[in-house]
Amino acid sequence: MINDSLSIDACLQSFQKFGVNLGLERILTLLADLGNPHKSIPMIHIGGTNGKGSVCAYLSAILTEAGYKVGRYTSPHLIDWTERICINNQPISQTQLTEILLRIQTVLNTYSNSPTQFEVITAAAWLYFAQEKVDIAVMEVGLGGRLDATNVCDSPLVSVITSISREHWQYLGDTIESIAREKAGILKFGCHAVIGQLPDDAETVFRERIHTLACPSVWVKSAMRLQNNQVQYQEIKYTLPLLGNVQLNNSAIAIETIKILQQEGWKISSSAIKTGINKTRWPGRLQWVKWQGHPILVDGAHNGAAAKMLRDYVNGLDKAVTWVMGMLATKDHDKIFKELLKSDDKLYVVPVPDYDSPDLKYLTQLAIDCCPDLAEIRSFDDVFAALETAITNQGKDRLIIVCGSLYLVGHFLKQITSTDY
Repeated sequence: MINDSLSIDACLQSFQKFGVNLGLERILTLLADLGNPHKSIPMIHIGGTNGKGSVCAYLSAILTEAGYKVGRYTSPHLIDWTERICINNQPISQTQLTEILLRIQTVLNTYSNSPTQFEVITAAAWLYFAQEKVDIAVMEVGLGGRLDATNVCDSPLVSVITSISREHWQYLGDTIESIAREKAGILKFGCHAVIGQLPDDAETVFRERIHTLACPSVWVKSAMRLQNNQVQYQEIKYTLPLLGNVQLNNSAIAIETIKILQQEGWKISSSAIKTGINKTRWPGRLQWVKWQGHPILVDGAHNGAAAKMLRDYVNGLDKAVTWVMGMLATKDHDKIFKELLKSDDKLYVVPVPDYDSPDLKYLTQLAIDCCPDLAEIRSFDDVFAALETAITNQGKDRLIIVCGSLYLVGHFLKQITSTDY
């Protein structure tokens, strides 16, 4: 039973023991017992592998700029649980989240089959958005799609797929086709679909699903870079605040989603689109910060496709890299290493605090196998010890990058002040 003295983190950690348990029965039962808050809110549903959070951030910023009250639900958080549940880009307060969790716990006291941690925080988001009477909710899929706890609305305004690559194969299947089928589960009969650029195997799955469900669909092409840091997608020119060429795709996906809302009668001006995109912030993804006065690049890069995006950005900087990396045990470690590591790079591997990390000796040997001519490879028990050494041995033209896990990035960001962002 939660009480006021028990922290939000401790409360939600109590549900972690139920792990990942995909399925909709528990969340639907819980939402019904809470008055079905999700049924009163128009929803945009964003799934895919990489880019979901950025697209959510663009959409939330644009709709806020247009004057709407916008709920945004994303995962994971970097520093605090409240980051996951926002209205007009402002996180829910600790007090409000505690009160909502207390209400949910009261309902759960009658249950014999407890929901998972993700199901509880998802229900909290819906309850908060309903209480605050948001105009629209932008909801990010947690894992997969078909059986994800966010997949509870029969008629979303738009279902969005950002990208498809290999991740969470333990739950979604070991092939791109099987992963695509699970993620295509957020498409609903007759509802709009916006689809980013997909590998051929995934595109085939989605085209078949869209045909079966008679979904009006838009297949998005990338925006173009212009001079003077300007970007253009169709007739709209704007400035991108988020780094990396992948944002040419993510911003275009957001714009196409907004265009559907415009067609459905939502009042969103071109100015709101441009200004909203320009105001978008999404920490922990290709983000420069300072630590002890030194510039550090941080990025999740937690799967092969995300690692490739990071490497593409770094290649444009034309400098050797010291990688400070921690990864979860469940990830494709060799694929991440092969995308990131190059001759003359240094690699410092570290554990991800409070999460299941692979053995560091295993990671160092795997890295050597993937890139035998690294300038240096070492393991450290702590990310900050690794950073101290990286700075000491930085040299004139060497970048320092913390990556491999959003949980590691979040652990790092907790320790730096807001003035360093």
